[in-house]
Amino acid sequence: MKLQGKVSIITGAASGIGKATAEKFVKEGSIVAVCDVNIEAAQAVANELLAAGGQAAAYRVNVTDKAEIASMVADVKQRFGRIDVLVNNAGIVKDAQLIKMTDDQFDAVIDINLKGVYNCTRAVVDTMVEQGSGVILNASSVVGLYGNFGQTNYAATKFGVIGFVKTWAKELGKKGIRANAVCPGFVATPILSAMPEKVIQAMEERVPMRRLAQPEEIANVYAFLASDDASYINGAAIEVTGGLTL
Repeated sequence: MKLQGKVSIITGAASGIGKATAEKFVKEGSIVAVCDVNIEAAQAVANELLAAGGQAAAYRVNVTDKAEIASMVADVKQRFGRIDVLVNNAGIVKDAQLIKMTDDQFDAVIDINLKGVYNCTRAVVDTMVEQGSGVILNASSVVGLYGNFGQTNYAATKFGVIGFVKTWAKELGKKGIRANAVCPGFVATPILSAMPEKVIQAMEERVPMRRLAQPEEIANVYAFLASDDASYINGAAIEVTGGLTL
């Protein structure tokens, strides 16, 4: 198993890509801290992982709340002794064209998708430095590479977290810490459930593979990057889009 014995923190782990990543990491032998603002959903995921024979613990974590983050990190260290991997997956969307976007919409997305990534990483980096090892993985997006209509705030955050990993790769690489970003395209997650079928079909038609990604396909990339198989990948932003941008 690629992640045997590693201790991983995953934010936004109660559903979608985050949940699939928690499941994949446990299958690969990792102990997983299932973090989400929805503690009931996080606990349900942790219970499923425990029932399947894995090691997991649930935490309520609002990534804008430094006290909650610090409490979670302290408990993970106390219970499991170390922190090997951080997956900064938590994020939201509040879409609007620039001429219609409100300050509240802009600020909410920046606070969670960008500053939340900073908050969580800042909370674990000292531990990783002390260990002389660690992996930081940021959830970016194809939108973080090419922008997207109606997503000024979201695109800014997803560009931003790529900037984070490129900077952290330079700062932390010599300390044994790798930082990378994953840039998914269209993924079949619960967030799409409110979309009309014709919109989803149009999305599928834009992808050369003629389908959306499954959350597990993104989780597989996170697991690879977290493992020693990716020991020389640092500062990368990896597209997982089915060829969407070709």
